[in-house]
Amino acid sequence: MEPAYTLKMALEVNQTRPISTGTTALAGFFALSLFSSAALLFWVQPLIAKMLLPLLGGAPSVWNTCMVFFQALLLAGYAYVLALSRFFSIKRQATIHLFLLIIAALVLPFTLPTARIAAIPTNGSPVFWLLLTLFITVGAPFFVLSATAPLLQNWFSRSEHKSAQDPYFLYAVSNAGSMLALLAFPFLLEPTLAIRTQNRVWAFGYLVLVASIICCITLLKTTDRAQTQIVPTEHPVANGNRIFWILLAFIPSSLMLGVTTYIATDVASVPLVWIIPLALYLLTFILAFSNRQLLPVSLTAKLLPLSIVCLGGLMIFKPPVSAWLIIGLHLIVFFVAALFSHRKLALMRPHVRHLPEYYLWIATGGVLGGIFNALIAPKIFSTPVEYPVVIILACLIRTSSEPGSKKGKLLRTAFPALALVLTVALSIIALRLSAPPRVQDAIALFLPLAFVYLVTLRRPVMFAFGLAAFLLGSVPYLNASTQTLTTQRNFFGVWRVTDSKTEEFRRLWHGSTVHGVQFKDAGRKCEPTSYYSKSGPLGQIFEVSNLKGLRSVAATGLGAGTVGTYSLPDQQWDFYEIDPAIAKIASDPQYFTFLSDCTSAPHKMILGDARLQLREATDHKYGLIVMDAFSSDSVPAHLLTTEAVDLYLSKLADDGLLAFHISNRYLDLEPLLSGLSQSKNLQARLRQDKEHAVVGRYPSIWVVFARDEKALGSLATDSHWRALQGNIVWTDDSSNILSLLK
Repeated sequence: MEPAYTLKMALEVNQTRPISTGTTALAGFFALSLFSSAALLFWVQPLIAKMLLPLLGGAPSVWNTCMVFFQALLLAGYAYVLALSRFFSIKRQATIHLFLLIIAALVLPFTLPTARIAAIPTNGSPVFWLLLTLFITVGAPFFVLSATAPLLQNWFSRSEHKSAQDPYFLYAVSNAGSMLALLAFPFLLEPTLAIRTQNRVWAFGYLVLVASIICCITLLKTTDRAQTQIVPTEHPVANGNRIFWILLAFIPSSLMLGVTTYIATDVASVPLVWIIPLALYLLTFILAFSNRQLLPVSLTAKLLPLSIVCLGGLMIFKPPVSAWLIIGLHLIVFFVAALFSHRKLALMRPHVRHLPEYYLWIATGGVLGGIFNALIAPKIFSTPVEYPVVIILACLIRTSSEPGSKKGKLLRTAFPALALVLTVALSIIALRLSAPPRVQDAIALFLPLAFVYLVTLRRPVMFAFGLAAFLLGSVPYLNASTQTLTTQRNFFGVWRVTDSKTEEFRRLWHGSTVHGVQFKDAGRKCEPTSYYSKSGPLGQIFEVSNLKGLRSVAATGLGAGTVGTYSLPDQQWDFYEIDPAIAKIASDPQYFTFLSDCTSAPHKMILGDARLQLREATDHKYGLIVMDAFSSDSVPAHLLTTEAVDLYLSKLADDGLLAFHISNRYLDLEPLLSGLSQSKNLQARLRQDKEHAVVGRYPSIWVVFARDEKALGSLATDSHWRALQGNIVWTDDSSNILSLLK
């Protein structure tokens, strides 16, 4: 990445001998160019991803796939710089690069071609569609930007400027541009500038960069002939080192995407959630390659297992603390693991002659990490086990101080088996005890985890294998009371259907959120459960709608199909669902029978993003539109904008109702729904259905919109329903997740 290249140029400069002192203007233009290049490079990533996100239902995998694309182009940029530096003079390099910069400017400002939007796949994976769209939209500018910073630093190190021998100020300027752009996007740019405005500002910044580079090239003309010839020296690099470079770059890259997916699945797939792990990733690069080490390798090696045990303990005991604390601990584990890997990478840097190759291998490791998480893991793992697997891999590469004796080797071999047996044995004991669940969890899970940590304090390899054995041994205990009937994983996430002998209903899970509950008793199988109880908010909404002679219903966010139990034979229902996996699960009677046995009305399944597909519906067709896509999984922000509401209203009958299910663990959506209703002069009411003792009924929050109070019927005067509070408005160009965080 960027910091690695800046260090490369700083080290490479030791091979040159500047002839004379350069001008102040040279340093100024180089600093401006480096700052602009780094800022534009790290700004365009969340910018273009946010433009594409609405087209794919807000899925967290959108960002992971984008990162694979960015890493691949970064690798291509590194290879391009290496080729230029080997085969061309600085003057020729400048001519070639300036030409490419100008050609790339022809695609600005960024736009999404209508033909590409129309080609979004609805039945298969959209990964390759997304990669091709990224290439068409942003590929050329990103490629030339990825090569600009290392190329400029190489040119400056060959100049006559007095700082050419020690260009660390450029290292600081480049990092400042990267970090500033990353942090400015969620906290400054996204809340204050619309996407279209950002696009124009970005294009203007690109033109400033081109002008600045032209100035750099002009000033370098007098120094081009001053290059010294570097005499090759034999400093061979072992193949084992190359493999280890790739591994050390692979681990942080994979962990970055793993922790991003974990957070985005349960919060929202928005730039703020993407940028925090990416910023930490960049920060570990800066710290690792810095001369002053704030955290020595030995300390990070100790902090990694400690942070893992703390996180494990918190997830095992589930104390009544904010979920943000758990998210914070995940980020700490990632930060420590990434810093340790990058620091080892910095310590293993080869002789300056091999630095171009060195950084190419680093880029290769980064790309492989992205490919593994975004493309390979969803195909080979039914659940996101790549995240803990790579954490174990990070533990495995820690500096080892273990004894090399036969006794030590025997201990390393036997300990994982011991940890596995201990975990299984304690699990059996815990399950047979008549103790509270937390006590059982402490015995079955925390005791073996603490044992592994305490026994292996000075034995990193043993800790890694012991941790793997503990995780493997805990699976039977974690699944003891629950049977998983099916697991479906694709671009949009992981769905699980679970059953239990001790419970009277079956559950549908997406991540850690329940999306459907059905009674197993044949006499109660058609009873609406979870967030959809007949005596709850949705039941009241259907009562009001049916009194008007409801004929057509649109329901987005299928889940298990529970809402279909409200259908009547003389109605027509359209289910809008972006994920083909959930459509398959809900339609399969061996898992849920809400659609097959309990949906009385003729119904149609419409695959694809609800907003895109609703455009094709007949105007004013629906008497009721149910928007159920905002529970505790990733929130599709594009379904909560003024433009989205305009679309819903165009498809809603004059006296129709628009219902939103806004139960969410992390986001308070009430101020947003309130602002949207006010902006459209709509009548809006909210009902919070608190937890009940009724089996299978969950607490929920529902909001209903209508064009006038009369259309609300009895809801307008029911004491359970109240007016909304807040005045936040999102548009397709502007949304700010920070304003909604609980």
